[in-house]
Amino acid sequence: MAAGYTDRHGTKLITAGIPDVKLRRLPEDFQVDEQTELAPSDGPFAIYRLTKRSLGTPEAIGVLVDAWNIPRKRISYAGLKDRHAVTTQIVTIHHGPRRHFQQRSLQLEYLGQVPRACSPQDIIGNRFQLVLRDMSTVEVQRAMTALEDVGRTGLPNYFDDQRFGSLGSSGEWIARAWCLGDYERAMWLALADAHPDDSSSEKKQKQILRDLWGRWPECKEALERSHRRSVVTYLSDKVAAGRPADYRGAFARISIDLRGLYLSAWQSALWNRMLTRWLEAAIDPAQCQPFELTSGRCVFFEGLLPETFASLCRTQLPLPSARLDLEAGPLLDLVTQVVAEEGLELRQLRVKYPRDSFFSKGSRQAAISLGQVEAGSADDELYPKRQKLTLSFSLPRGSYATILVKRLTQAGAGRP
Repeated sequence: MAAGYTDRHGTKLITAGIPDVKLRRLPEDFQVDEQTELAPSDGPFAIYRLTKRSLGTPEAIGVLVDAWNIPRKRISYAGLKDRHAVTTQIVTIHHGPRRHFQQRSLQLEYLGQVPRACSPQDIIGNRFQLVLRDMSTVEVQRAMTALEDVGRTGLPNYFDDQRFGSLGSSGEWIARAWCLGDYERAMWLALADAHPDDSSSEKKQKQILRDLWGRWPECKEALERSHRRSVVTYLSDKVAAGRPADYRGAFARISIDLRGLYLSAWQSALWNRMLTRWLEAAIDPAQCQPFELTSGRCVFFEGLLPETFASLCRTQLPLPSARLDLEAGPLLDLVTQVVAEEGLELRQLRVKYPRDSFFSKGSRQAAISLGQVEAGSADDELYPKRQKLTLSFSLPRGSYATILVKRLTQAGAGRP
């Protein structure tokens, strides 16, 4: 099941994959503390600790842009943090105010100055504290047994469904149409494609777009004020001036944060498929448990020999993009095969316009270990006669705590 939310402009940002067991009944049930090596010293960038509750990172940045009247491009953060949670993370602002800021759902603590903007490379990892609720005694025992196995043989390092919130009911990836230069289709998918988690207001606005697509002056008048409407206004002005609708220019007017999410969603989905193929080739099928993500079929592993797990931890799978420079061999064959299933060649995985967005470059570890694991069960105060399981652990940068939750709670996990 996924829980979606929209930004302050009414544009859908992301969804969070939530297993059937009741996770995030309270924001405090999902706590994330970003661990970083970037410490105050000196320089033109103000550094802050951002603490937020029930608020997405892009939404929080939007609040700061409005409150301090700062151009968005001066603000940097190292990673996206969950909305349905209580989280802390580092933010830098070029020539930012040297003071604190507080609103109902966020607190910004000024820490000092640094010489550069923060980046994902500054994150060492994340410390999590989760509460899983409404569990039976058997479910708790099963999860604890599975946790023991994970402690020995770790987890596959999949991107979880939070990454794929921009994928609508059509099942088409926005970034795929973008890479193919089909800007009209990319814009339709970004602004008008239905999503199972759309609110009633969101459904209404998207229906207006679908009904009036191509009739831009009418569409502009029918839409509520929002980021979506500002993009449509650009098209309406072109048509009113007797010019063709400029879908290329309109798509570029979608916020850079959202366009970045579109690219990361598709690239991550492709990487997940690569990981599944790699695991199935490396592991005995009897040690694989299939499960589904939005990106497709995936597998957990269990009962691995230490040397097999160590080999997986050493394996780095590249993030697919045209910028890859791989020698002929199994990795290049794997990337090429997965991309070909999308009807593209690897050279086509690039953005031609606008030049402010691009696919990430690098690689990602195939399997990971948990750090500093603590677990305990108790009576659940929210669900009489049921149990809750509290977990504390650390994960490397970019790894998903909800993958662990799925591993512990999926059918058959921790089989006696």
